Amino acid sequence: MNKATNGTANPWEQADGDRYTSNISRKIPGYQLQYELMDTLLTAQLDQREQPGLLVAGAGGGQEIVTLGRSHPDWHFCGLDLSASMLETARQRIAAAGLADQAELHQGDLRSWSGGGEYDAATCMLVLHFVQGRENKLALLQAISARLKTNAPLFISAINGDPASEAWRVQMAGWRLHMLRNGVGHEQWEAFASSFGVTSHPLPAEEMELLLEQAGFMLLTKYFGSYLIDGWMALKR
Repeated sequence: MNKATNGTANPWEQADGDRYTSNISRKIPGYQLQYELMDTLLTAQLDQREQPGLLVAGAGGGQEIVTLGRSHPDWHFCGLDLSASMLETARQRIAAAGLADQAELHQGDLRSWSGGGEYDAATCMLVLHFVQGRENKLALLQAISARLKTNAPLFISAINGDPASEAWRVQMAGWRLHMLRNGVGHEQWEAFASSFGVTSHPLPAEEMELLLEQAGFMLLTKYFGSYLIDGWMALKR
């Protein structure tokens, strides 16, 4: 997934930015699609605004900034991540794409960050399941909400579900086959499968939607799904 934001190492790649970006698309079917869909939906929201600013919570790896920046040379990005390695990968990818002038990156936790201003949109992609505890998840969503203009869109995706449920077992069985067929090793799969409750802390999708509403978001719509990963668009109330 993307970038840990609560000080916990990424169980997929131990926050190793180079390995993360080279392997993640083999692990998540539709990985690039969720960003392409986000681009289209964001364009519909922001295309008439002059030089909109976007907040990227969990910017390590640089996927959001590279995808959106290439399509929108007048958009500007402010990204935060706890992982120095992931941020360095993001810097390199952003520079290689010729987007350095459009992006600023900061190492730190958005919940305690004192910088920034009001943004026209925000993203939090493949991050929230790495944050332990409902209250910490809510605090991160509230920190994002507090930095958004009214009606600004948030795009968020995360692993969701109840690891004790039969539905989880069925989805994980399929996900395992997908990864193994795409060259992910058994040891990597076992590390991922054993990470839940240790370094990854998913919630059922309905609980995630409740957290978004409590954090000040409205008009939630699901725009992406892949095994146990859900993606939503919501607007700042």
